[in-house]
Amino acid sequence: MSLLKHPAKNVIFLAGFLIFLSLLNGCDSQHKSAFTLSGETMGTTYHITIAADQLNETQESLKKAIDSRLVEINQSFSTYIGSSEVSVFNDSKGQQWHKKSKEFINVLAHAQQISDITEGAYDITVGPLVNLWGFGPTFNVDEIPTEVQIKEVLASVGYQNIAYNLDTLEIKKLNDKVYIDFSSIAKGYAVDEIAELIESRGYSNYMVEIGGEMRLRGKNAQNTLWRIAIEKPDSKNRSIHRVLKVSDTAIATSGDYRNFFEKDGVRFSHTINPTNGQPVQHKLASVTVLAENSMKADAWATAFMVLGHKKGYDLAVYNRLAVLFLVKDGDSIREIATPEFTLMTQGLSS
Repeated sequence: MSLLKHPAKNVIFLAGFLIFLSLLNGCDSQHKSAFTLSGETMGTTYHITIAADQLNETQESLKKAIDSRLVEINQSFSTYIGSSEVSVFNDSKGQQWHKKSKEFINVLAHAQQISDITEGAYDITVGPLVNLWGFGPTFNVDEIPTEVQIKEVLASVGYQNIAYNLDTLEIKKLNDKVYIDFSSIAKGYAVDEIAELIESRGYSNYMVEIGGEMRLRGKNAQNTLWRIAIEKPDSKNRSIHRVLKVSDTAIATSGDYRNFFEKDGVRFSHTINPTNGQPVQHKLASVTVLAENSMKADAWATAFMVLGHKKGYDLAVYNRLAVLFLVKDGDSIREIATPEFTLMTQGLSS
């Protein structure tokens, strides 16, 4: 079962680039072995590379543990599993309290915190608006929604329509129609959980990637920093804009240059502003966030795509976040990096 089936977030670290990076990381004589694991989850794929002289267990045993943990996470956050924690909540009627797992409430609390900081630019209740504009589970654009339709859906959208209690691990609706979609944060959380699982088994050099969200620790098989590609934001061709050499960080990239539609000469982005129900209209093509964990990077990347590079940059600087904005400037792309991003990557990118 999958968590993500709609293009709510553009996956930048595509399979082809992962292959390219594996070549980059394998071009010198190896200092230690590299073991790779891959599979499917959350409507996408995962790739894991562990740099070690030997595994502490069989690859089959480690993959089984990883897949089992991913199934557990889906059982909490997948809107495509009818019995998942989020689906049970979304299907509930009334405004009673619901008991949830600790991880469910913790991820919810993190999402709500970013919603507060961004004044609603980031909002896990935006799903009905995404569906209204045709960017739901199946891409379907018949006609532009009317103002009346948008207003009707907006009435049940808003992170303020959710109440939760960290102590009792409970959540309730303050609007009967509120609908939660964790697609903008759950992959990042899953990356963190798998990274922690790998570390618990004694590995300190690894790369974990799920659907584009990443977390890296230590060094690769050549005993050098991991090399991660950022895709050039081009809707027609796929190429690498920049390669980062990083370690001990998480990375998330979001963009709107592939998932959009045009009608009557107007371009409509798949990134919907939760505060007004409209596709965003700005020149930000993609944004890359480096953070201490992938859950944080995942959510913030979505938030900045809504905010745009002007408001986003100021907020990122204020919160000391490492962010790279790629902005459309005519036919070219202009980079705007926060001081934290420059500090973390200075002299380490190509």
